[in-house]
Amino acid sequence: MSRRSGILEFAVLGLLRESPMHGYELRKRLNTSLGVFRAFSYGTLYPCLKTLVTNGWLIEEPGSTHEDALAAPLAGRRAKIVYRLTAEGKEHFEELLSQTGPDAYEDEHFAARFAFFGQTSRDVRMRVLEGRRSRLEERLEKMRASLARTRERLDDYTLELQRHGMESVEREVRWLNELIESERAGRDLKGSASGGPAQQNTTTGSTGGLPRPGDTSGTDTPDDTAT
Repeated sequence: MSRRSGILEFAVLGLLRESPMHGYELRKRLNTSLGVFRAFSYGTLYPCLKTLVTNGWLIEEPGSTHEDALAAPLAGRRAKIVYRLTAEGKEHFEELLSQTGPDAYEDEHFAARFAFFGQTSRDVRMRVLEGRRSRLEERLEKMRASLARTRERLDDYTLELQRHGMESVEREVRWLNELIESERAGRDLKGSASGGPAQQNTTTGSTGGLPRPGDTSGTDTPDDTAT
């Protein structure tokens, strides 16, 4: 499994843990709530769903709404398929949530992991946040060293671009420091004392400071039938 497909499977399982969804609704949630998936296509999502069904982590069910029931006779096609998380799928997702290896600190995987921090234990959140901070501090040190070596050879625009990149990393490190301090103090993202998982609204795309994805509300609606 590639790293990219692994992140997608993790996010799909996490969203379906909240509630069953059909393909288009799931893709919309991935686009709007998880910005790292704003550019992926149905050609990527449906093979992922089929793999999860084959593994026994999801099941396919016919749509249950009145509109879905009318889809076949009125539109000459099958009703939408709804994907539901199985007990095995829930257990597998919880195992993934508990993992704190190096992949959890990388750019795309960290954004997906953070989106599900509301379902993650505090000790795991701390390890992921601290790992991400260490990774970015290493990156920042390399960027500063590179800039010091090449500053005299760069034109003004290239130099400004490198400075912009460094400032972006510095901002995220400061943000991570604030989150880690809150976790250590036993506070959630709203600042209240809590011993349980941080309360995060994953349905609105709130990511506590992560870069927000562009507006995807104008995405064309494709055929939602099974493929």
